[in-house]
Amino acid sequence: MSALAKWFLHEGIKVSGSDLSINATTQDLRKRGVTFFSGHAVSNIAEDIDLLIYTSAIPEHNIERQHAQERGISQKSYFETLGEISKSFSTIVITGTNGKSTTTAILGLLLEAAGYDPTVLVGSLVPGFKDGNLRLGKGRFFVVEGCEYRANMMNLDPEMIVLTNIEEDHLDYYRDLNHIQQTFQAFVDKLQGKGMVVYNAMDPGTAALHFSRSVGYGFEKETDYFARQRTVSQGAQQVSVYRHETDELYLGDLKLQIPGEFNVMNALAAISAAMELGIPFETCCRVLEQFKGIWRRFERVGVWRGADVISDYGHHPTAIAQTVQAAREFFPGRRILLCYQPHQHDRTKKLFDEFVETLALADHVIVVEIYDVAGRNEEHNVSSNDLVLAIKKKDSAKDIMYAEDFVAAENLLCDVVQSNDVLLIMGAGDIDSLARKLV
Repeated sequence: MSALAKWFLHEGIKVSGSDLSINATTQDLRKRGVTFFSGHAVSNIAEDIDLLIYTSAIPEHNIERQHAQERGISQKSYFETLGEISKSFSTIVITGTNGKSTTTAILGLLLEAAGYDPTVLVGSLVPGFKDGNLRLGKGRFFVVEGCEYRANMMNLDPEMIVLTNIEEDHLDYYRDLNHIQQTFQAFVDKLQGKGMVVYNAMDPGTAALHFSRSVGYGFEKETDYFARQRTVSQGAQQVSVYRHETDELYLGDLKLQIPGEFNVMNALAAISAAMELGIPFETCCRVLEQFKGIWRRFERVGVWRGADVISDYGHHPTAIAQTVQAAREFFPGRRILLCYQPHQHDRTKKLFDEFVETLALADHVIVVEIYDVAGRNEEHNVSSNDLVLAIKKKDSAKDIMYAEDFVAAENLLCDVVQSNDVLLIMGAGDIDSLARKLV
């Protein structure tokens, strides 16, 4: 929403808005000229407002939305608004269960380096973008994330889709994996004319889809673009990249400062899309060799009690497993501590067994009580303590503890963190504030 506000300001449009609390993002918007209100109230809806834009966290019965409706003010959701904007560009949508923000940031940086001057909107903060989560350009490309929650990406009009992977998630909206795949197929079918899908050829969830025009990317699997010979040293990794034409063509070696095989795949997704748009591999390598990641994606925020503290947004079981593995690769021989805040009760309940498996991968685990997501009407019939008890039942010797809040989590961390540990603080809620406080 903050990126959208910045975009409207750039277009010369007067912007006001409200949030439940003041934070760094809202303070930044105030400095830029947004009239910001803390809390929701009828008085926030000024006489001259033409359009009210809301996130999915704001229900229809919200006091401001109700007042706008009574006054006949037009209302659009965040993604409906993005959809309107996307019609003015050649839009590239990065979608899928995992890796959207990193892939969007990388592709935006590649297009920028190649002189395409794209407009890029990212669900994170990107070093090198003056406006953080937004890059304003004058070129024809608009690079944006397409969130699959409530099929929100269907509001966008893409000319290219980058599909990272498909897994079970958002099961408060989707019936099952098949329903998710059907929705992604409907989105892919929106591509018109010469529209292209860049897809993860390694992903079983994506294999069920049908594409009329596509290129695949993968690791250790021969497809249109693929990588081999991955080597990892402390703080860096390298792969050899190939393109398959009539035969496989060695493009060169790619060096990354971001960890994990999953980030190799994110990089390959962006490179595949970029090269299909005419960007040389050498340009891609140059940009990626300098890329240190984005906000809350394996972000090294500092040192606390001699331990490296890393903040990460990951909240799906697959993302947790990949992040723990990446930490082991980048910090060999060191103890990996995980402080995790589950995101949403419904997700925790429906992926409970998967969370039990993946949380246990760290050497020591603290599970904070579940983050209650605004705007989601769900039953509170599962607790983080249920996860702890289930893991203990499988392995009574496992170092895992429950924390009812951040104060309790910090007290537990004070007892267990040692010098030379790696502390992963993960979750899509407000647990990042704990990471910042510690360092």
